[in-house]
Amino acid sequence: MKTFQVGELKSKFSQVLEYLKNGEEVTISFGKKKEKVAVIVPYAKYKKSIKRKLGILKNKASFEIHADFTITDEELLQL
Repeated sequence: MKTFQVGELKSKFSQVLEYLKNGEEVTISFGKKKEKVAVIVPYAKYKKSIKRKLGILKNKASFEIHADFTITDEELLQL
């Protein structure tokens, strides 16, 4: 894992993107103490890690959103 300070991240952003393309994670540090504040992960790792559980209803309930489901912003706000 490569670590960049905020200023260095700005000036070497193309290099950071190359690290990410190669599947590496990048840590961002900040301040005089170089405290680590964030990690940038490749999109492929992020996408795989998104899995939401239903909490107390786990294994008791399920839901499915069909591909043809549509709702307007107005309809959603009226709920």
